Amino acid sequence: YDIKKEILKIVASIENKSEHPIARAIVKKAQEEKLELEEIKEFKTIPGFGVEGITSSGDKYSIGNKKLMIENNIKISNEKDEKELVNHGNSILFVSLNNELIALIGVKDILKDNVIDVIQKLKNRNIDIVMLTGDNTQTAEKIAKEIGITTVISNVTPREKTEVVKKLKTEGKYVMMCGDGINDSPALASSNIGVSVNSGTDIAMDSSDVILTRNDLNSILNLINISKKTIRNIKQNLFWAFFYNSLMIPIAMGLLGKWGVTINPMIASLAMVISSLTVTLNALRLKRLAK
Repeated sequence: YDIKKEILKIVASIENKSEHPIARAIVKKAQEEKLELEEIKEFKTIPGFGVEGITSSGDKYSIGNKKLMIENNIKISNEKDEKELVNHGNSILFVSLNNELIALIGVKDILKDNVIDVIQKLKNRNIDIVMLTGDNTQTAEKIAKEIGITTVISNVTPREKTEVVKKLKTEGKYVMMCGDGINDSPALASSNIGVSVNSGTDIAMDSSDVILTRNDLNSILNLINISKKTIRNIKQNLFWAFFYNSLMIPIAMGLLGKWGVTINPMIASLAMVISSLTVTLNALRLKRLAK
């Protein structure tokens, strides 16, 4: 009897009903161990805290952060183990059985290869970066220091994430929120631009203005670059459209005829086609940026 595998099986069975990225990681681990998941009744998601479920035997399991344990008045006596996991950069899932703590699970983020480079490029563009996370403070600050982020707001609930976004907006800042989980969805909806990835949860994608099709942090840089050049392209097209019409319409109407300035209607029609073609070709230049 392997108690670790038994707990993993129960936790994965409950997390299998959740869309959270950590839940997916746990289920994947259980599948790698070839564990058969159990049927779960009365599954419940508690945003910003964790999940709960009841097994077929009637046992109630709560899985989530420390705040969930405190909310349920569950005594936490494994502070030494907790500290050791945090010191190694883990986020901790607390697992309780019938309101009694039975396990701690350390979950560690695997940093993408280019994250440090992307963060630095964003800084070079004078973009302020804030890490907004529900993880504990020590883990969040450790990761932030590693990737070059100086502003960290940790241990926050979905509602608190939204409040941070709204506060930044009231300070006159234009906020782009990037997230992929259920807990990020309120903040994504409240930001000026909400950005999610196609591997994120359905609710996160529904709350976003932009969904990145590639799971690559460079896509954020591409998004900003394309957005700026699109606005510039629109302004160019508007300028040339107004310039052309301001020049050609008076001539086509014959208003300049007394000065000998006239134009054949056929040539005017051709000129209009050329004008539209110019605007279209200018807009199509943006396709090169999306590749």
